Amino acid sequence: MITIIIAGGSGTRLWPLSTPKYPKHLLKLTGERTLLQTAYDRASKLGDTIYIVTEASHSDLVRKQLPELSDSAFLIEPGRRGTAHCIVFALDVVARNHDLDEPIAFVHSDHHVRDIGGFARSFTTAAKTSQKNNQITLIGIEPTFPSTIFGYIERDGVINAGQGVFSVESFKEKPDYETAKKYVASGNYLWNCGYFVGSVNTFMDEMRLSAPNLQSDFEKLASITKVGSKEYNDAYLSFDNQVIDIALIEKARSLAVVSASFDWMDIGSFKDLHDVVPQDEYGNYFSGENIHTIDVENVFVRNEESDKPIAVIGLDNVVVVNTPDGILVSRKDISHRTGEVAKKLQG
Repeated sequence: MITIIIAGGSGTRLWPLSTPKYPKHLLKLTGERTLLQTAYDRASKLGDTIYIVTEASHSDLVRKQLPELSDSAFLIEPGRRGTAHCIVFALDVVARNHDLDEPIAFVHSDHHVRDIGGFARSFTTAAKTSQKNNQITLIGIEPTFPSTIFGYIERDGVINAGQGVFSVESFKEKPDYETAKKYVASGNYLWNCGYFVGSVNTFMDEMRLSAPNLQSDFEKLASITKVGSKEYNDAYLSFDNQVIDIALIEKARSLAVVSASFDWMDIGSFKDLHDVVPQDEYGNYFSGENIHTIDVENVFVRNEESDKPIAVIGLDNVVVVNTPDGILVSRKDISHRTGEVAKKLQG
């Protein structure tokens, strides 16, 4: 199996740790390795061939974090054109260098997974399903609570009950809370985490049926002799910005989904991050030096400037983050709104 790691995005909800110049997948958030490096560690369990798709402005930083990979493993977008086109780009490179029927796993660089064995088993199941049925095969996460920040996959029709493989009935956008509760209670829905598997031929067959514009863009790239040439980059920059879920996956005529056999979290906020890092007996997490606290519970405090003291007194359910790029103080349960501030600062 070939693995494509999508290393893009700005992670605005983790400002001021994550910034446009140094986004969250390049950060050490959950341990001694960055999110990108841990994504690579997982990908290495799926097969020996790994590509990283990243945008030109971050390509040098991405290369430095994965020195074990050759230059040819880094697929550099000349500019962001959405997940649909970064996948078209990756499919073109794979088509030039590999068997068109070899399964390709698309994964993201900013997720947190502990059970790497379960991760590998789920993707192996997805690859076998995709090959057998010539279907793009997704991996969905069993919901643990009625989330309103994830999309949902409605499953219907058992393909292989023992391996948790189902047909996909429909996709649901991020629901309101009451709707999310109904989804979870029904047992028929999985969180859509953006993982899917299929060969070049499988993707091209589905594009011909469901997304002829993406097929045309693929053919435009494939007709150019050299990847990364000015002609190639100009062609890529002529594409519009599209999300793969909307451009292809939700339009697809036939899809399968594997119910994941591993833990998963999209670290999209400081609340999410606090949930996966080690905590003391009072539910506190402290990172950095010169942090001083009195009577605190359930707080996340990170100080990136050791010469500046941080004091937190008599609080709970708060996030305090200090970096050279800014200071954040937020109630933890609404820390996802940090993205609103970050976008204003960027704008």
